[in-house]
Amino acid sequence: MSNTSTKADDILRCARSLIVRGGYNSFSYADISEVVGIRTASIHHHFPSKAELVRTLVAQYRMEAEAGIAELERNVPDPLEQLRAYTGYWERCYADMAAPFCVCALLAGEIPVLPEAVVLEVRAHFRSLSDWLTSVFERGATQGRLRLSGTARSDAEMFLAAVHGAMLSARAYGDAAIFGTVTRPLLDRLAV
Repeated sequence: MSNTSTKADDILRCARSLIVRGGYNSFSYADISEVVGIRTASIHHHFPSKAELVRTLVAQYRMEAEAGIAELERNVPDPLEQLRAYTGYWERCYADMAAPFCVCALLAGEIPVLPEAVVLEVRAHFRSLSDWLTSVFERGATQGRLRLSGTARSDAEMFLAAVHGAMLSARAYGDAAIFGTVTRPLLDRLAV
């Protein structure tokens, strides 16, 4: 792990990769201990419970996503291009396996067995993403750049579901190209 990061950062980074690989119940502090090279007691010092570790991880992930969206808003003013940039980010992640899956999408599938603190963070991520997408669809419709099939909110939810469904399909087929196969026609249908 990086010399400039803290042990807590190393633990969070490791937990994130383990969640992406197998989900919440697929790893233990012993797994993290082996990868990071510290005792499990040291992990407990930073994160007293697995629930607290994953809650912190999801909160951090949400902040990263919100910062990325804020940067996208600053650098890409056109609503249609924002949607293209958003899907393009995930398509590039799949192509080079840099960050091949949304941690919150993975955890959302496990909500029935997750601790409540983690569930609250995952739901907050989806609400934040939905709110942003709704604003993009509203601006896009107002500016004549996006064609709505319903309300801005319902179209945003459909878009969000399609993007995350494309992630699942790409993962299920083991084929990164599936993501673009799903999302590109969606973007074409939305464009005015």
